[in-house]
Amino acid sequence: MSGGLDAAYEYCRALTRHEASNFYYGFLLLPAPQRRAIYAAYAFARECDDIVDGGLAVEEARRLLGLQRKRLDECLAGEPDGPVFEALGDAVTRFHIPRGYFYELVDGVGADLTARRYADFDALKAYCYGVASIVGLISIEVFGYEGGEDARRHAADLGIALQLTNILRDIQEDGERGRVYVPQDEIDAFGYSERELLAGMVTPAYNQLVDFQTERAHEYFVEGRKLLPYLPRRARACVGVMAGIYESILAGIQRDPAAIFRRRVSVGTGARLMLAGRELVRSLVP
Repeated sequence: MSGGLDAAYEYCRALTRHEASNFYYGFLLLPAPQRRAIYAAYAFARECDDIVDGGLAVEEARRLLGLQRKRLDECLAGEPDGPVFEALGDAVTRFHIPRGYFYELVDGVGADLTARRYADFDALKAYCYGVASIVGLISIEVFGYEGGEDARRHAADLGIALQLTNILRDIQEDGERGRVYVPQDEIDAFGYSERELLAGMVTPAYNQLVDFQTERAHEYFVEGRKLLPYLPRRARACVGVMAGIYESILAGIQRDPAAIFRRRVSVGTGARLMLAGRELVRSLVP
């Protein structure tokens, strides 16, 4: 492997460690070639996210996302531009990742440029698929898996679970960007209002709304964890760690729904390492 490609993968690794500490601890459990490929895929997704969340005017963000798509075209044609695309092109070839997934990811992230509210859960679920389930589908191609469509369905469900957790954790931050992901019909159904949500008002109706959201996310985690038996052991441990970290965040929100208005709900480094050890041991059990 050339020094240039090594440097490209190292760039993706450093970016992942800085931007995705929750995922990074799970990725460490993977064999090196798979770990590097996941870093490349994550770095590409991160670049797309940063375009949309960078506070740019919609037209400028749309232009840059179009440029990202063009660079993806060039990358997949064997002419990568920059370290992320150099690493990504190698990973796609090495692990035979379906190329369409990356275009679906660009489209999914681009939805944030126009959609700032979701009428119901069906609409939100489609968004979650485009920005998170696709990442899960890319990941299992790198991991290797059995089970065909069943495994792909559970990978998609796990992506939705992770994204629903992100949505709850980031309600305040997203509100500051003018985005509300909690379905509008569900806010209304619990006698709450968007105005109260954006103001951080904690009421009995708010607590009931959040409990409903966390229970649904938990159901998706249950379905998503059914992916694990279809994966090789070290990939099983990796996915188990990521699921465990986000399930811990979700449990924290469920215990104290008001916490999301006070701080970013997270899991400490020590707890992440304990989860990594636990899931690695579990993965060794036949």
